[in-house]
Amino acid sequence: MTATALHRIPTLVAGLRHSHARGITRPEEWRREQLTRLRALLQDRGADFEAALRSDLRKSGTEAVLTEIGFLVSEIDHALAHLARWMRPRRVRVPLAVQPATARIVPEPLGVVLVIAPWNYPLMLALSPVIGALAAGDSVVIKPSELAPATSRLIARLVPDVLDRRAVAVVEGGAPETTALLAERFDHIFYTGSARVGRVVARAAAEHLTPVTLELGGKSPVYVDDTVPLHLAAQRIAWAKYMNAGQTCVAPDYVLGRPEVLRELAPLLAEAVHALYGSAPQQNPDYGRIVNDEHFDRLVGYLADGDVVFGGEHDAADRFLAPTALAGVDRAAPVMRDEIFGPILPLVDVAGLDDALSLVNGREKPLAAYVFSADGETRRRWERETSSGGLGFDAPALHLVVPDLPFGGVGESGIGAYHGERSFRTFSHEKAVLAKPLTPDTLAGTIMPPFTPRKDAIVRRWLGKLRERSV
Repeated sequence: MTATALHRIPTLVAGLRHSHARGITRPEEWRREQLTRLRALLQDRGADFEAALRSDLRKSGTEAVLTEIGFLVSEIDHALAHLARWMRPRRVRVPLAVQPATARIVPEPLGVVLVIAPWNYPLMLALSPVIGALAAGDSVVIKPSELAPATSRLIARLVPDVLDRRAVAVVEGGAPETTALLAERFDHIFYTGSARVGRVVARAAAEHLTPVTLELGGKSPVYVDDTVPLHLAAQRIAWAKYMNAGQTCVAPDYVLGRPEVLRELAPLLAEAVHALYGSAPQQNPDYGRIVNDEHFDRLVGYLADGDVVFGGEHDAADRFLAPTALAGVDRAAPVMRDEIFGPILPLVDVAGLDDALSLVNGREKPLAAYVFSADGETRRRWERETSSGGLGFDAPALHLVVPDLPFGGVGESGIGAYHGERSFRTFSHEKAVLAKPLTPDTLAGTIMPPFTPRKDAIVRRWLGKLRERSV
C-alpha cells in the first residue's frame, strides 16, 4: 500500500472487522491453517527473505536463519503443538458462598489487532506477534518498517498471497501511514521500537481505550566479577553485543566491573571479536551494517565519549562501524545516557557489587540485565534488588529463545509481554463464565436482603473462616 492509498486504510480496517464479526477467524482449523501456511512461506521462500535481509542490514544468511526465519518457524511449531490446550476453557474453583455453581475462563479473540514492526529484525519482529494473533483467532494489520524496505516489500508481496486476505492485511509506508492506522479503532496494538514513538502509540491508543503491548528497549547492563572464567564471559558478551552490528534490543549495552576485572576482560573481548569476525570485520560476510546514515552518524559521535580499547574503525560510504569497546567512560556521557543500539560497548568501572546495583537502580528499568558471576549471593541480589524485563545469568540474549518465558519490558523498557502461550494470552480476552442453577436457591437464604439474624450469623461465620485462612 503506497502513500497515495491513505484514504483506503479506514475501508481496509472496516473490512477486517466485518470478517471478524462473521466469525471467520474463530475455528481452530482456520487458525491452524494460517499458521501452517505462514510456516510453509518462511521455508519455501527462505532464500528470498535472506536476500531481503542482506539488502537491508547486510545480514548473513546463517544469521538470518538463526535469528529471524528459523526463530519464526520454531515459534509456529510451538504454537501448533499447544494451540488446542491454549484454546481450552479453564475451570476455576467457586467460593462456598455461591455454590452450587461452576466457573471457567474462556479465551476468545480480541478482534482486529495492529502490529507495528521495527527495522532491526524486520521479519522476525513483524511476524512473531502475528503468530500469537493468528493463534488467538484475531484479524491482523501488519505494518512493516519502512527503514528495512526490501523486507517490507517482500512481506507485503508474499504474506497476503498465503494468508486469508479477509483477515490479514499488510500496510507499507512511513509516518503518514502509521498515523492513519493509529487513527483507527483497534482491539489491540502491538508496537516494537523506541520509547519516544511508543509514547505516540500509547497516546493514540488511549483515544479508543485500546490496550497496547509496547516492546521498547533501554540500556541493558552486564555485570562481571572475578568468580567466572573471563575468557568465556568475553565470548558470550561479544557474541550478544555485536550480533546484527549491535542493533538488537536486548544486546548488552554496557559492562560494569571492578577496574582490575575490566582491565583483564578488555583484551579478551578483543580476542573474542577476532574469533567471531576475523581481523577485518568489514570484509567478513557475517558482520552486518548500520541501518542508515542517521544512525551511523549518531553512533560515530559516541566514539568521543571514551578511550577506544579496540575497534573504532568506520566507513560512512559502507555504513560500517567496527566492533568497538570504550574505556574511561564518564557515567554522564551521552553514550551512557542513550540506548546505544550499535556495536559500541562502554566498559564502566564500579567499586563493587553495591556500586553496580546503585548505578543500575538509579536509571530507567532496562529490557534485560546480565550477570556473569558464580557467587550465589551476587546472583540472588541481582534477582531481588533490580528490576528488568529479563535477567540472564552467564547467558545474554538467550532468554528470547525459550518460548515459555514471557518476553517484554518493565517501566521505560515496555508494557506487556509475548512469546509462546503469553502471545496467545496477549491477543485473547479471558472471559469469565459462571453458571449457577436456579434451584436450589441458595442465594435468597444467605446473601440477599432482608438480612435476618440468621443471615448475619452466616455472613460473619464465612468472614471468620476467611480470616483463619489468611493467618
